[in-house]
Amino acid sequence: MRSSVYSYRRSSFFGYFPTGVKWLLISNTAIFILTTLFGRAFQDDIALLALAPVLVVFHFCFFQLFTYMFLHAGVTHLLFNMLTLWMFGVQLERDWGTRRFLKYYFVCGIGAGLCDVALNAAIGNWNTRTVGASGAIFGLLLAFGVLYPNQTVLMNFLFPIKAKYLVMIYGAIELMLAFSPNNGVSNIAHLGGMAFGYVYLKSRMPRLRTPDWRTAYRQWKLQRAKKKFQVYMRKHDGRGPWVS
Repeated sequence: MRSSVYSYRRSSFFGYFPTGVKWLLISNTAIFILTTLFGRAFQDDIALLALAPVLVVFHFCFFQLFTYMFLHAGVTHLLFNMLTLWMFGVQLERDWGTRRFLKYYFVCGIGAGLCDVALNAAIGNWNTRTVGASGAIFGLLLAFGVLYPNQTVLMNFLFPIKAKYLVMIYGAIELMLAFSPNNGVSNIAHLGGMAFGYVYLKSRMPRLRTPDWRTAYRQWKLQRAKKKFQVYMRKHDGRGPWVS
């Protein structure tokens, strides 16, 4: 995941680490360090853990749908994924419990992997290799936006925004990038993680009230129009034609 989000809630930063988030952080970081230090000596073995459509489809290496989530392409890739896991995962695990949180995390990650394999197989990219926890991370982002839609977060550590709008923005960006030339990022995996997360939430929580995205978009447009009008009025010293 290339962007990060910070929640205003103090507990997310200064509270204890729930068990699931803690061990996901430790395992991902430890595996990255080990593969960095001993990558050359065990290159073939490490490559076997990455998600490759040709191996999953023709050689039944289904374990790759799990192992690819613990490999990362670089420090930046690992850093942003782990920061986002921390920022969103802590609150979700506290509300759900460790078992339910980990189940959701891996459902999203494996679902993202299935989408990646299906798309690459359909277009003939059999020898691609995908690594990273981003699919599962996008699933966490989706769950956060659905369950806490009006909670304010900071996008890229700079811009205050409600969680539901953040999910809409990221979803739209990933959808656009999915139809753009190959940029080295598996956008279909990101979308797949969100899609599997949404289906899982709806199936397990049938009474869940998910955000009305159309209404949310209209409200956002209305708020933007109000801000533009306020700026216009300030520039004209409040003596616009609608002021009596």
